[in-house]
This record gives sequence, structure tokens and C-alpha cells, in this order.
Amino acid sequence: MAPLMCVEMSGNHQGRLEAALAFVDEAKARGADLLKVQVYRPDTITLHSDRPDFRLPAADTWSEYGTLYDLYAHAHTPWDWIEAMFRHGEAIGLPVFASPFDETAVDLLERLGCPIYKIASPEIGDIGLIEACARTGKPVILSTGLASKEDLDRAVATIRRFDAPLMILKCVSAYPTPAEDMNVATVPWLRETYGCAVGLSDHTVGLGAACAAAALGARLVEKHFKLPGDDTSVDAKFSLDLDRLPEMKQALADAAASVGTATMEIPEIARPSLSGRRSLYVVAAMRKGEVFTRDTVRSIRPCYGMAPMHLPDVLGKVATRDIERGERMSWDLVADPA
Repeated sequence: MAPLMCVEMSGNHQGRLEAALAFVDEAKARGADLLKVQVYRPDTITLHSDRPDFRLPAADTWSEYGTLYDLYAHAHTPWDWIEAMFRHGEAIGLPVFASPFDETAVDLLERLGCPIYKIASPEIGDIGLIEACARTGKPVILSTGLASKEDLDRAVATIRRFDAPLMILKCVSAYPTPAEDMNVATVPWLRETYGCAVGLSDHTVGLGAACAAAALGARLVEKHFKLPGDDTSVDAKFSLDLDRLPEMKQALADAAASVGTATMEIPEIARPSLSGRRSLYVVAAMRKGEVFTRDTVRSIRPCYGMAPMHLPDVLGKVATRDIERGERMSWDLVADPA
């Protein structure tokens, strides 16, 4: 079964409500199953400070913004837009849900009827936030991008205390993530270890990691997208254009469908190609009693004669009757020499 495709908007709204609503429309039109937004305020996620701890390193993906506060001031989705996006999604049939980054965000989202909560990778250690989401009884998705095994064990135990449905997403919190660092083999390990639905939060710039995860049983794939042609939004540099969403959905469906079962049975669809296998044919006209040689019998296509493995058994034997060129070899044509 193909995984659900979750489109992450993050900060890719160009700072305009019109662009945010257009994002919802474009995601729906291109086949998104779910759309996720991030709900925080700059002053609830960090401090407005220029001290070294709050400055972005030069090598950081978002270093151009200078400080954490300035980054989040630029990237956050204004809270008065969140309801507009939820209602617009409802109107066009695209479920919208959210990653809250503190308990005040959960309060807002509960008032809006948020159907699912996702705990972003950096929040894996915030047990108060995880409890607030799980207490609603709604599905909770955990992302593992910055989690140790102990972090994940603690978060899972917290959610299960409230009997909230759980999904865990394999994630690597690097923006973008090189494909070779994705370790999607963790997807089935998460399913076996925690006994829950699993998926992938994909920060690569291509489709390969998501397709591998789909083949390994991912039930949901989340990826950052941007409006076509948007090169200015805060996360644009590692986001996929929404016009590639249909391509990605088809690739995921193909990857999941291709797994099938372990079998050596030739499927019905391949049976017409059996004629392409070789078999033994008489390739030069022969008289009764003439000896079969490599000049008169060969392994060629199609497959309707004797199996090629019998060629050594035929060579040196004699024809039981006159044989025309192009006749299939069969045992009734073969006799021992007198």
C-alpha cells in the first residue's frame, strides 16, 4: 500500500496569507493527502537576544538571519493565519494538522479542532508538550531526527499512558540531508521495536530515500514543499516544488507496489515473454539417418523445442526421419546410430 503523502509548508509562505492559502490549494490540486503547518511564536521558541548562544553559526542553513529570534520571526506562520488555513483545508477536502512547539500552541490548535499532532524532532525531550498532545487522545506523530533511543522510549511511554494512537517517523535533522545519511533501514526497526505505524520525515532534495522507505513499509512520508518558483521562502533551498508532488506520489506508489512477495513463480504478465527463451531447433535440412552436429542443431529463440541443456545428448545421434529446417527438436526425432 502506498504511504500517505504529507506536505509540510513550514515557513514557505512568503510572509503572505494569500501565499499560504494558495499553498493549501496547490497541495490539494496536486494530490496531497495531508498538509502540516508549524505553530509557534518567536518569543515562545527562543529569546530576542544577540548573545552568542542565540546567534546562528556561519555554517548554518539559515545563517543569513543572524539570530534565532530573527529566523523565527521571519519563518513563523502568524497565529491568525492558522484558523484560515484549517478552515480552507476543510472547505476543499484537505486535512490540515500541526506541529505545536509549546503548550499554548496546543491550546490554540484544540480550539481549531486540530485532528493530529506532530512532535517535531527538537521537541522530543519536552515531555510537557508531548503530554499536552497525547492528553487530547488524538493521534500523535513523533519525529526521531534528534532523538536518542532513551528519548524515544520516554516519549513513546508518555504517549501510551494516554492511549493516543502513535506513529513514529524516521528523520535526520539536517537541511538538506544527503541520501547516504538517511539510514531508512531504521523504518522497519522502528515498527518492530515499538509495534506501531512508522513513516519517514524526508529532508533530502530527491525522491530516492522516500521511495526506499515506502518499499520498507512506511505508512506516511512527510516532505517540505514550496510554491512553484519560490526561491525566497525561508526553507525553499531544501524544499521540493509542489509541481513535483504528483511525480513523488506516483514514485511512492510504484515503490510500495513493487515489493510484492518473495517468489520464483513467473507472473502471468511475464508469460508471453517465455517465447524469448532459447530451445533446440534443426537449422539445416536433414535426411533420415544423418548425424546431428552443431551445424544442424542449435540453441536459438523461440522456446518451443527441447531445452538447450539436452544439446550434448543429441549431438552424435541420428535423425529418425527427414527433417525440415526450422523444425523443433523433440526426442522422437533422435535415435542412436546403428
